[in-house]
Amino acid sequence: MHKYEQSLEYAKRMDKEDPLGSVRELFYYPTSTQNQTIYFCGNSLGLQPKKAKEEIEKILETWKNDAVEGWFIGEPDWLSINLDLEKSLARIVGAKPEEVALMNGLTVNLHLLFVSFYQPTKERIKILMEENAFPSDQYAVKSQLRFHGIDPEKGIIECKSRPGEKTLRSEDILKTIEEFGEEIALVWLPGLQYLTGQAFNMKTITQKAHEKGCIVGFDMAHSVGNIPHKLHDWGVDFAVWCNYKYINGGPGTVGGCFVHEKHFGEELNRFEGWWGGKRETMMLMQPDIDPIIGAAGWQISSHPVLQYASLKSALKIYDDLSLEEYFEKSKKLTGFLEFLIRNLGSENYEIITPANPDERGCQLSIGTINKGKELYEELANNGVVVDWREPNVIRVAPHPLYNTFEEVYVFVEILRKAVE
Repeated sequence: MHKYEQSLEYAKRMDKEDPLGSVRELFYYPTSTQNQTIYFCGNSLGLQPKKAKEEIEKILETWKNDAVEGWFIGEPDWLSINLDLEKSLARIVGAKPEEVALMNGLTVNLHLLFVSFYQPTKERIKILMEENAFPSDQYAVKSQLRFHGIDPEKGIIECKSRPGEKTLRSEDILKTIEEFGEEIALVWLPGLQYLTGQAFNMKTITQKAHEKGCIVGFDMAHSVGNIPHKLHDWGVDFAVWCNYKYINGGPGTVGGCFVHEKHFGEELNRFEGWWGGKRETMMLMQPDIDPIIGAAGWQISSHPVLQYASLKSALKIYDDLSLEEYFEKSKKLTGFLEFLIRNLGSENYEIITPANPDERGCQLSIGTINKGKELYEELANNGVVVDWREPNVIRVAPHPLYNTFEEVYVFVEILRKAVE
């Protein structure tokens, strides 16, 4: 275990020794109107890569000069602009390139993949979720159940934390799957819980669910680019995510999905559209689709090319670095943050994110006891950008690509004064 020191000198030394230290210069770092900003909100929106404007302007130039021909000319042409991006994402999520597709937004992709992978039977109708799931997931899952004529009250099993505890125990999730597995059609959990910052053991959950005959899907909105994934090796059936948080692809940019190759040859229900057809035959305008074999077969509509451009600028940064070094820095950065906050010893808040580095990413969630909103506003007044979630949680997320150990130290000093 790394030994941390409570000093600014230590923080500066860690930054000097950081193999990813220069990557920060590839991003625009925001400033407030009053003072320099400390931006610890990459779990909501990542910063803008400096190359984003250049990549977008390339698309605009092609549009200006070549108009519709942009679909067929250029390096790359718009028809195939997604392929390199999907390779980059496949490396990040631990998948084969053909198992990854870029399309739509996260919740749209959730619905599209549920069409294929939530197939209730007389014996299996239930969906397993965690308590306090992200609201959009709750809305989507309940609407899927109603679409199938199932009362959400009867169709959802929630894994709950034990009395007095803030997070879920892995053994309790596995016990629930073991107990209700014969009734569960789909295990649907996050890779990392948005509110508590708890990372779930996706590998073990998948193994247990498959033993009981359940399909397994993950919402990776808060885990992609945050914790390591090996979706293919773990045998996960499907997953969806957004690319504007830790991936830094831009506000509202196109989402991603994963479908394991074991499902490619299966007869699955699927909503289909033109863009899910093979590129070499789609222009023949046939009445029946000739589907792409792979996750891209779930695509429906045309590529959002301008969104791909900003995403390209972000993924190029990941292409050029060691993911091992990236996740190692993430652990140290978050560990340093935890070390300093615990040393404050305030009774006005508690860290609700697991202390085990293997059960979290680079987000620490602070549950406030009283005057939490005032504390959050005081941080904001001092140039700190973090995230407030009702009723009492401040989420702090130092990103390993553009945040520093010195920023962590300064943030905790601001937190100390705000608490006092």
